[in-house]
Amino acid sequence: MKTAAVKDATLLLCIDMQPVFVRAVADGPRILRRCQFAVSAARGLGIAAAFTEQVPEKLGAADAGLLSLAVKPEVHAKAQFSALAPGSPVLAAAASGIGHVAICGVETPICVYQTAMDALRAGLAVTVLSDCVGARREEDARACLESLARSGARILPAETFFYGVLGSATHPFFREFTELVKKYG
Repeated sequence: MKTAAVKDATLLLCIDMQPVFVRAVADGPRILRRCQFAVSAARGLGIAAAFTEQVPEKLGAADAGLLSLAVKPEVHAKAQFSALAPGSPVLAAAASGIGHVAICGVETPICVYQTAMDALRAGLAVTVLSDCVGARREEDARACLESLARSGARILPAETFFYGVLGSATHPFFREFTELVKKYG
């Protein structure tokens, strides 16, 4: 993974991290913490982050603490399950030069899965940050992650992904990243 190419072409897409969903998924506080790690790492590496909210007028906004970790967070309301369904503003951003989507959020068998599949169909490279996604039922999540891997998505822990972006201990963000690993580990 080349640092500049990944940084310039990647979008971190944080799906539906609304408190109502975080409470509903297994180990929700841990998933939120791992998403905080991913957003903080992306910010430090200059990777853009976008957030979705599923029907926010009924289900509430994305976690405010999570949003506060991003520089000028893009937040997109949606009613469809996929954040990249045809006509989506996130998909429009992808068409403007983003070639890779790193996905975190909830819920793995629904919105994460459908978003990743739509991204693959749109010709985007997809990495699902496996420790940054959650579901109500772990067996459902596992089946969906296996299906995504067979479909061409990379399924990787966030540290593995971001260490790949860093490339080496000589990267200017390496020391700060190591502190994030300790803080959110």
